Amino acid sequence: MSDASSPTPNPQPVNPQPVNPQPVTTVALGDLASLVGTTLGPTEGVEVTQERVNTFATATGDHQWIHVDVERANAESPFGGPIAHGYLTLSLVNDLLPKMLEVTGTSMGVNVGVNKVRFPSPVPVGSLVRGTAEVMSVDEVGGGTQAVVRVSVTVDGAPKPSCVVDTVSRFFP
Repeated sequence: MSDASSPTPNPQPVNPQPVNPQPVTTVALGDLASLVGTTLGPTEGVEVTQERVNTFATATGDHQWIHVDVERANAESPFGGPIAHGYLTLSLVNDLLPKMLEVTGTSMGVNVGVNKVRFPSPVPVGSLVRGTAEVMSVDEVGGGTQAVVRVSVTVDGAPKPSCVVDTVSRFFP
């Protein structure tokens, strides 16, 4: 395995349009349904470093060379260098979603799961990713309010998102 601190030659895509990060949308639990159909974000960028990729590989046991062997990925990968794990990209939703949506008037929020996850394009190491979201549905269930929020994680300048996931969260008063 090569030195994980080696720089990668694949620069992140250049964003043709300036990105204007939006502040978090704060809504009271009783008003959450009013956001159905609303687009949130984009967030500030989050850098996906080789160190983050390596730490994720250690945590999950996924040491696939396209993620952690910088030298080999630079030489052989069809992506031009190392890329983030799909599940690492998915895990960034936990960082990005609270930067887009804050629900007040709750005793707790619980991550119930996801309905659908897709990875349409890779995240090259060194990229800046941002989140956008759309509130898809809000329903009263089990003494709480359940929201399905579609989150897209996109590399700056990329033509399509790297991860699209329908998150399911339940909020309790």
